[in-house]
Amino acid sequence: MFLVGSSSHTLHGLRILPLLLLLQTSERGLGRASPAGAPLEDVVIERYHIPRACPREVQMGDFVRYHYNGTFEDGKKFDSSYDRSTLVAIIVGVGRLITGMDRGLMGMCVNERRRLIVPPHLGYGSIGVAGLIPPDATLYFDVVLLDVWNKADTVQSTILLRPPYCPRMVQNSDFVRYHYNGTLLDGTAFDSSYSRGGTYDTYIGSGWLIKGMDQGLLGMCPGEKRKIIIPPFLAYGEKGYGTVIPPQASLVFYVLLLDVHNPKDTVQLETLELPQGCVRRAVAGDFMRYHYNGSLMDGTLFDSSYSRNHTYNTYVGQGYIIPGMDQGLQGACIGERRRITVPPHLAYGENGTGDKIPGSAVLIFDVHVIDFHNPADPVEIKTLSRPPENCNETSKIGDFIRYHYNCSLMDGTRLFSSHDYEAPQEITLGANKVIEGLDRGLQGMCVGERRQLIVPPHLAHGENGARGVPGSAVLLFEVELVSREDGLPTGYLFVWYQDPSTSLFEDMDLNKDGEVPPEEFSSFIKAQVNEGKGRLMPGQDPDKTISDMFQNQDRNQDGKITAEELKLKSDEDQERVHEEL
Repeated sequence: MFLVGSSSHTLHGLRILPLLLLLQTSERGLGRASPAGAPLEDVVIERYHIPRACPREVQMGDFVRYHYNGTFEDGKKFDSSYDRSTLVAIIVGVGRLITGMDRGLMGMCVNERRRLIVPPHLGYGSIGVAGLIPPDATLYFDVVLLDVWNKADTVQSTILLRPPYCPRMVQNSDFVRYHYNGTLLDGTAFDSSYSRGGTYDTYIGSGWLIKGMDQGLLGMCPGEKRKIIIPPFLAYGEKGYGTVIPPQASLVFYVLLLDVHNPKDTVQLETLELPQGCVRRAVAGDFMRYHYNGSLMDGTLFDSSYSRNHTYNTYVGQGYIIPGMDQGLQGACIGERRRITVPPHLAYGENGTGDKIPGSAVLIFDVHVIDFHNPADPVEIKTLSRPPENCNETSKIGDFIRYHYNCSLMDGTRLFSSHDYEAPQEITLGANKVIEGLDRGLQGMCVGERRQLIVPPHLAHGENGARGVPGSAVLLFEVELVSREDGLPTGYLFVWYQDPSTSLFEDMDLNKDGEVPPEEFSSFIKAQVNEGKGRLMPGQDPDKTISDMFQNQDRNQDGKITAEELKLKSDEDQERVHEEL
């Protein structure tokens, strides 16, 4: 609209009507308001729409883009940018517009609407524009301002939301993933990553973005929201872009940064909680059980072992999991909580995986290590206390023992306790009545001794676990030996302290009828025990043991033992040797 030029120029087709600055020196001197009915001395400005927010106002030397309708006092239109579908784009206050328009645009806000009444001496004066604007014409303009910028402008960044935790800020050469809405300065939308259903992914400072966006993204944190205003000379300049971004347009981007990493990044570790007394750290080859929450850098949760109510179980450093997690789990302690930040080149790379982990995504794992072990681990035994008196005899295979125990997982989850049953646990060591690791840990103990046992799963319940015990779980026992009795040799239910009588059958046959029924047999064995001449297998019901002994001797199962049937275990073993020979 209204560029300075010759008065011979006319409006033809879609050409812009020249705005001439043809002012007489005497006209420039007018400065007082005219009395009622007298000619106007200055531009009359009616601000009939003022936007609520006005971050900047037009000043002299600014570049503006605006639409207008130009009419005479009688309402007849003489020019309109709308008819040409082309905004006026020009610098104000430097003599390129008629003086009335220069003055009328000063102080305008973007999206403001004004009606300007321009007296002749601030318009085309006594000359007018041949065939279009008569001499001494008062001009009426309806103007809406759509854009304003200055060559001295820089990128304007406004933080709309900043997360409380900022692990890193965007730097040059970083790779970023972000969502954005792009608008012109008047709010007209021209593009949005949300409408395409995917983030915009690119390198910073490598020339892949317009310069203003390269600058505006610097210093952002993952999860941060920014408003970035970019002047056209740092955007698409005089040419614009396609049909959506006109020439000389300022651009406004509302940006949400989701992710940032650098191709040189390594796995980042942050210890959130470290238990006291960490004596062992995980190494490659260990088998680990851990819980985790996995999220993207903006906090979006993509997976959680807690939601499945089951730990993730795997070997560490053996390539069963993504390389970044393989690295991040090494060096952890049992019970430790750590945050592992994995760059995409050590996770799922450019392609991502599934519908929850996008390409080039940084992954954050908050990990709680429940336990770990190595397939070569033995039972770990730690003595907590021993009785003050000398201990000459310790528990061994075959002994019958009574002990109290508490059993838990390594994270402290309580599993079992003998104290719940108001009586100690009773077993014969080496009889395969308890898990192998516990059996081993109970050997070599003194009565009254307390131990802590750490039993790896291959010496406990293995990969499958047991009722109440997860698969591949390391078990923690605290045990106290309450009593110990020497066991009997394998295969024996009763042993004599001295050589038995040579008239053993006669001694058993209490009524001397040549037969020993169960009652006589039981009475005889119990008498030997009471008199200290022998002992039954410990840990068994005496009546049950004696009944088993009777069944062994009643070889024809007729309910009585004869002299021919009665044999000592040693005699049976000797006969078996002869049979084998």
